[in-house]
Amino acid sequence: MNNTLEERNKVSIYTDGACSGNPGAGGYGTILVHVDKNGVKHEKELSAGFKNVTNNQMELMAVIIGLEALKKPCAVTLYSDSKYVVDAFNNHWIDGWIKKGWKTAGKTPVKNVDLWQRLLKAKEPHEVEFVWVKGHAGHEYNERCDTLAVNAYKKDDLRDM
Repeated sequence: MNNTLEERNKVSIYTDGACSGNPGAGGYGTILVHVDKNGVKHEKELSAGFKNVTNNQMELMAVIIGLEALKKPCAVTLYSDSKYVVDAFNNHWIDGWIKKGWKTAGKTPVKNVDLWQRLLKAKEPHEVEFVWVKGHAGHEYNERCDTLAVNAYKKDDLRDM
């Protein structure tokens, strides 16, 4: 990585995934927040809806899309209400899955390997801290991400995963 952590832009990414049925129609909502050197806050909202997906797939997509939207290496604080995503990194589950050839501790295949691998690639240039937030508890950005995700899956132009 070319730049030191001190030189990197600090970005907060808020994410949420939602489904109507599991599997069913689903969507993700992601908000990127950056305060520039002049103290001006910049926000970018991203969302999309998909056919026949799971909630976990949408939680992963929200994180992936947020990280892929960054144009240069950043210091990222990523907020998610998904214990699945946050614990995979903070409890180092993902390291174990990789060592075991994408198998869980119970020796069963890890679900959504393609998305986990895409997330790892998207995460690679950044310094990322994963923070769990309680969902549906009044957190401004988490609530907004949920709204984005739900509105995305209610649209008529849902994508295939």
